Amino acid sequence: MRIALVSPYDFAFPGGVTKHIANLSLKLREMGHHTIILAPMSRNGATPPAELIPLSFFVVPVYYNGSRARLCISPFIGRTVRRILKWYMPDVVHLHEPTNPTLPRAVLREASELVPEAVILGTFHAYRETHKRNELERLLNFAHRSACRGVAARLDGRIAVSLLAQEYACGIVPGPYRIIPNGVDLTLFGDRHIEPLPEFAEGINILFVGRLEARKGVSCLLDAFARVKSELPHTRLLIVGPYSASDMKPLEHRIRSLSLRDVHFLGCLPERELARCYRTAHVFCAPSLGSESFGMVLLEAMAAGLPIVASDIAGYRMVVRHQKEAYLVPPGNVEAIAQGLLTLLCQPDLRYSMVKQGQATVSRYTWEKISTEILDFYIDLRREKQAELYRAQSYIQQSLSVSHEMERVN
Repeated sequence: MRIALVSPYDFAFPGGVTKHIANLSLKLREMGHHTIILAPMSRNGATPPAELIPLSFFVVPVYYNGSRARLCISPFIGRTVRRILKWYMPDVVHLHEPTNPTLPRAVLREASELVPEAVILGTFHAYRETHKRNELERLLNFAHRSACRGVAARLDGRIAVSLLAQEYACGIVPGPYRIIPNGVDLTLFGDRHIEPLPEFAEGINILFVGRLEARKGVSCLLDAFARVKSELPHTRLLIVGPYSASDMKPLEHRIRSLSLRDVHFLGCLPERELARCYRTAHVFCAPSLGSESFGMVLLEAMAAGLPIVASDIAGYRMVVRHQKEAYLVPPGNVEAIAQGLLTLLCQPDLRYSMVKQGQATVSRYTWEKISTEILDFYIDLRREKQAELYRAQSYIQQSLSVSHEMERVN
């Protein structure tokens, strides 16, 4: 099959959705299918997948749901999409975040007209707690739902990465969904032969992976690390993820006010270097405050054999259980985060049992399994669509036959 995977987000800055698409494309190619990725790609020196077609270098950061999404804003995007679809003629168009009003909406509009026989489906990744919305956001959400009514009619299938993502998506695009979660590359993150980072070989390492946004809870983690450091002086905190000067300013101020040492910001790393960071760490911490639909970093940590301290939020409870795969703490509770880290660092038996349980759990999320589920869904949808097209053609032929017969009789 010829499969077009569509991302609204800038592929130059890794995130959960772009990582999902890159891994899915790789596995589909390994299974013998042809893929292209349509996505924005800004010029920051990052190396994109070979199959990526960058649709615009004009990428704008948009703030929503506590995150900064880098989206393609261009008045010419529809014309470019049209040209690519005419050239590629996909069998499957797989939109990620199909209600996003930028690139996915343009591809949906053009594909519906140019390749009506192609299967068009969407994967919904996002989640937001409704109780956190203010009145303006509620009005905007109502307007967004109204604008997305046409999306539901054009989608042949819907995937949600979790029950939470399904619940959130149903409020915008009602209809049936298939739950297919995110995956993890076990061959990379579970590789026991990957060398740890030598500069952090001595001491105890706590690892955080993610964007440095307020909702990710990094500020709370710094406060908690100060308490851990007072009891275990040889600990250090490794922070991996993209950031800007504005992201760093409040965190640097916090570090100075706490007189903290041994906090290392490693920036955005290639996947293999990220795997080395996991291999270097002794415990992983995910202190997000909310609005997480899943928790891909938890899969990576479990695959790497790390015990986890994570916020007790709905999205993370989709993946891990308290004192099974992770030590769950109330979100934003600095004392609880510090206590969780100290508990795991000081109790090797508990660490060992969590690691074992985590490795058993993460085996259900391999990209081999997830990509096969998605491919099976493609096949089911194609079969249904071809049957619909056949019925429609048969009806047209019958109608024409009746019309011709009536003309002959008359």
